[in-house]
Amino acid sequence: MTGIWINVIGFSAATLTTFSFVPQFIKLLKTKRTEGLSLTMMIQIAIGLLLWITYGVLRKDIVLISANTVGFVIVMATIIIYFKVNKYEV
Repeated sequence: MTGIWINVIGFSAATLTTFSFVPQFIKLLKTKRTEGLSLTMMIQIAIGLLLWITYGVLRKDIVLISANTVGFVIVMATIIIYFKVNKYEV
């Protein structure tokens, strides 16, 4: 497999996983309802993304760093809105 195809696979995976939480974020913004959302899962995803960012920094891999940073920001925004909708202090 050529380097181009390897990069296409990596870029595609990064794009899909980075933006996978966007539909949930948009739904939360529109409905202001958190039923069916697992706070534990969101926190686990945030920690996992933070670890991927750390791994990317250690490997000096800009794709890992950038994709996971964007994902982390989206998940953290979702967590903050989750707390605001449920009237918890953030």
